Amino acid sequence: AAKPSLDEMAHLPAITQDGVEVSLQANIEFPSEIGPALEKGAEGIGLYRTEFLYLAAATEPTEQEQYEAYLESIRVLDGRPLTVRTLDLGADKIVSTEDQPEHAENNPFLGCRSIRLCLQNLALFKTQLRAILRASAAGPVRIMFPLISNVMELRQAKMILNDVIEDLEEEGAIETSQIPVGIMIEVPSAALLTKLFVPEVDFFSIGTNDLIQYTLAVDRGNERVASLYTAAHPAVIQLIREVVRTAKRNDKEVGLCGEMAGEPEFVMLLLGMGLTSFSITPPAIPGVKKIIRSVSMTDCQRVARRVNSFDSDREVHTFLREQARKIAPEVMDEMAMEH
Repeated sequence: AAKPSLDEMAHLPAITQDGVEVSLQANIEFPSEIGPALEKGAEGIGLYRTEFLYLAAATEPTEQEQYEAYLESIRVLDGRPLTVRTLDLGADKIVSTEDQPEHAENNPFLGCRSIRLCLQNLALFKTQLRAILRASAAGPVRIMFPLISNVMELRQAKMILNDVIEDLEEEGAIETSQIPVGIMIEVPSAALLTKLFVPEVDFFSIGTNDLIQYTLAVDRGNERVASLYTAAHPAVIQLIREVVRTAKRNDKEVGLCGEMAGEPEFVMLLLGMGLTSFSITPPAIPGVKKIIRSVSMTDCQRVARRVNSFDSDREVHTFLREQARKIAPEVMDEMAMEH
């Protein structure tokens, strides 16, 4: 029988040769991307980047506008899960009527952004939470807080969430809400303290884009140092391994939603470290699925052990590319053509 093409992969299950099921979801910015993501084989949305609702509008989106966007997403997903990340913007990007220059920051990556910004702008934060919670009555929704760096931030965010739930229940706008709450692990302090977060959350999602940037002190948008930005760095791999280990040991769901999971050469390593839930850009889903379907967990664990012994990102990269090429040369060729 002819092997299924990458496009035909979309509707085959993501199961390893030895029967381990892997959850492959998609990262999106707008509800209109959900249909195409499902066509590529996504089983749900693992990361809805809600800041694009703000960036695409001339004024701050109202609660109703946000509610409608979330509701549309839930309807298109038709019972499949939706994980909504709360606003992940810097103060420099927030739409304001009187563009205050005092909001300009010398180093926005280390500044007032994401959860920090929300905790300083409670009206903004509560409006978004109200919209998400109201929409969650229509289907399975989870809330995920970004850039958490200490337990107090998370507790504060959860307290505000609970206030909003109480308000909405009093108004009769929602029934009692049991919405799962998770955090993104994208700051080394959170990765190192995963154990402290275990009793506070329902799930973890590792955001490698920022985790790499903060662990290696590399601004990925800066061309002079961009070559130092790599998911293959042993320190990054070690942090991911520890987060996964801690989550698994405590029966907490853990996934990975950074670009790393969509790069075919990293799939075996991530599976071998115990990750079985990925959320990636929709076009990457068929290639990643092809690799998952071509390997056994035993192979992947062997790869992960081997990577553990390397001390440079170059060694890691070379080895992982070789392994992926042996298994799925067509996926690696397609990737090479795109780059």
